[in-house]
Amino acid sequence: MQIEQLKPIVEAALLASTQPMTVQQLGELFNEADEVGREQVAKALEALAEDCAGRGIELKEVASGFRYQVRQEVHPWISRMWTERPSRYSRALLETLALIAYRQPITRPEIEQIRGVVVSSNIIKTMEEREWIRVVGYRDVPGKPALFGTTRAFLDYFNLKSLDQLPPLSEIRDLEDPQLRFEPEPLPARVVRDLPIDPDEELLHEHDAVDAAADDYHTATAAEAPAASESGDAGSDPSPPAETLTTTADEAANPAADVEPDAAEQDPEEYRA
Repeated sequence: MQIEQLKPIVEAALLASTQPMTVQQLGELFNEADEVGREQVAKALEALAEDCAGRGIELKEVASGFRYQVRQEVHPWISRMWTERPSRYSRALLETLALIAYRQPITRPEIEQIRGVVVSSNIIKTMEEREWIRVVGYRDVPGKPALFGTTRAFLDYFNLKSLDQLPPLSEIRDLEDPQLRFEPEPLPARVVRDLPIDPDEELLHEHDAVDAAADDYHTATAAEAPAASESGDAGSDPSPPAETLTTTADEAANPAADVEPDAAEQDPEEYRA
């Protein structure tokens, strides 16, 4: 059968199928009388892929086989045909799925150790219901935790032919949102004293230091007491206090103001006598 005769048959089969079809599955559509082999089917698929150039659809090979799909460039307009909103997945689910995809086979405790949080059972259940992951074995450790790996449905959903088409981790780091990055400012350097090897010995040194400080304080207090008493004796003066020696300007101008009235009246009488 010629390639031009084979192309419409293969095209119709891919459009009628709800799942991607492999070269083997397409070859099973023909019997021996048709004389169609895998090489002819592969050439027909290549010709169909070239015919999609400049069109709104493309022939894409994924893990499960070949399928027709809408190009990414026209998807924003085609998506308006469906009223149902696309599913939105939580960041925890996507992080868990990424760890399984990049580090499979991996156990649930290993995922929790990497993420630093407990993996919810609903996350594992959701991915299993969508057939994105499956149990591929059990780790030979106490408890026999299950080993998770991705499936063909996972590759088909994310438009991948194999795990080799996953973007490298270096590219994922470059695509991170700069607003989500946390770059703490460097803390100022500070001197931290070495910790003692023996805590009991350190406590003993601290008690000795406290006792020595107390002894110095008592010694200084005892030495200051006699000096204070001597200075008190030497500084005593029998003279009247400063208040009695000081006089105001009025008292200096009128000395008789301090004299009692009786004494002032008695003086003239004595003078007359």
